[in-house]
Amino acid sequence: MNDDTLEMFATNYTEAWNSQDAASVAAFFAEDGSLSVNGSPAVGRQAITEVAQGFMSAFPDMELFMDALEIKSGQVTYHWTFVGTNTGPGGTGHAVRFSGYEEWTFGEDELIAISMGHFDAEDYQHQLEHGFDHGHP
Repeated sequence: MNDDTLEMFATNYTEAWNSQDAASVAAFFAEDGSLSVNGSPAVGRQAITEVAQGFMSAFPDMELFMDALEIKSGQVTYHWTFVGTNTGPGGTGHAVRFSGYEEWTFGEDELIAISMGHFDAEDYQHQLEHGFDHGHP
């Protein structure tokens, strides 16, 4: 894929996350693609749909923002910021705002074969328990 195609892919991926349609997120992955969130992989579109649905259910007002897309020597890194309020079932009612990134490897079908996602889990957990301090970035 060229840079413009990758940029459009990432924009559409962001929109899928914001659609509240978890299957539309999984559609960006190969049939046997994987999404790892801080280490543990979800393999296959059904498992990826479940991961996306977990965030969408926990944060009904979630918004994902694409911060940057880095393309260097064939490596694509998608940087994002997640904002939402944990008001889903069993939620804490606290707002969160955290950033992370995914390292994408594409398959021959130009879908994501492997996504290695990373974010600060400790900060995320703290925000779930105490909320996001809107006074500090």
